[in-house]
Amino acid sequence: MLDTLVRHTSVLDIIGDVIRVRARGVALGDLAVVENLGGEVSSASVVELKQDIASLQVFSGGKGISTDARVRFLGHPQQVVYSNHILGRIFRGSGEVIDGKPPLDAEETIPVAGPTVNPMMRVMPSKMIETEVPMIDLFNSLVESQKIPIFSVAGEPYNALLARIGFQADADIVVFAGLGLIFDDFHFFKTAFEENGVSHRTVMYVNLASDPIIERLLVPDMALAVAERFAMEQSKRVLVLMTDMTAYADAMKEIGVSQARIPATRGYLGDLYTQLARRYEKACDFKGAGSVTILTVTTMPGNDVTHPVPDNTGYITEGQFYLHDRVIDPFGSLSRLKQHVVGKATREDHGQIMNTMVRFYAAAREAEQKQAMAFELSDFDMKLLKFGELFRRRFMDVNVSLPLLQALDLSWHTLAECFEPHELLMKQDLVDRYFPDLGNEDAGAAG
Repeated sequence: MLDTLVRHTSVLDIIGDVIRVRARGVALGDLAVVENLGGEVSSASVVELKQDIASLQVFSGGKGISTDARVRFLGHPQQVVYSNHILGRIFRGSGEVIDGKPPLDAEETIPVAGPTVNPMMRVMPSKMIETEVPMIDLFNSLVESQKIPIFSVAGEPYNALLARIGFQADADIVVFAGLGLIFDDFHFFKTAFEENGVSHRTVMYVNLASDPIIERLLVPDMALAVAERFAMEQSKRVLVLMTDMTAYADAMKEIGVSQARIPATRGYLGDLYTQLARRYEKACDFKGAGSVTILTVTTMPGNDVTHPVPDNTGYITEGQFYLHDRVIDPFGSLSRLKQHVVGKATREDHGQIMNTMVRFYAAAREAEQKQAMAFELSDFDMKLLKFGELFRRRFMDVNVSLPLLQALDLSWHTLAECFEPHELLMKQDLVDRYFPDLGNEDAGAAG
């Protein structure tokens, strides 16, 4: 067996948290055990191969490791525990449980970082995942098997939004991956899932900011491997939440620096696109089985969408939700798959409402500019100003939660508060069916 035969008693050199040994018969990603002379044992993973020289990233860091340390390869890459018993559990990037409950040593393990699904086994997306966030459900619907990020400015409540989607979304299982989280954020997600009664269908993989950086690169692969297995073997609709992918890319850059690899744009490695795509492409609606939907957070340093991480992400994913100033912006957001579900998997008026509300909000923004420059405003401009204020408060605010049908009804009600039916320029049969008579409603309320 490889784990008993491949043993090395001399470390060639140590550079930061990376050690190099002479080895044959090992592969990228293989795990190893580093046994120091003092009896300390550390785990490591092969991150680079050059002929018969293997570079290993030591999980616990290179401090204290001697060149006389022994390295034993295990003959397999990182594996993760998989079974129904992992639901409600919390793991770190090394695979150890960190929730204070007994370990799951006897459970089945599966390899991580496997290949993406054969396109022939994928189903055309046709189902919606309702999140009860109106700026998503109503204007940029999240489609089952979609891969889409939340582009956010630093300091915005993106983690609060992600957690709320996690416990409000109509998914069978939620798999959470935390990348470089501070403890307060980890505790927030854990508490949010518990208090909202979804921890029994949630599994968490967490890398804290104080944890080994190599584990940050393992966490997404572990989460996606488990999500894929639940979808394929148990036909579950799985929602994968990951935050923050910029921290993930920064970890790749830091390890690349320790390997003396030549950087590309802004210090990131040349394979940044490939590494991100390998993870995002795990999103899939499996033929005859379940689905994996991926929703991530990507923070944009300096609110710069041309930063390498969001820039590369935009070429891989199917749109984005743009979060800034505590609102989800309808103009910066886009779901390229929404046409598969709007008006088909949702109510017949969804498409008309979506287009009309955004059209009036765009006109409201123009009216606000005219008002700021002291131009004379028409009566219709005043209606637009009222609509713009209601739209931001009732729909755009990141804290608003509404089921889709209620959001559609509120949209009609908001339009009726601001405009006459003939001003909507919508299909007349929909106006006749859904436009509310606010006069009769008020009379009924008074009665």
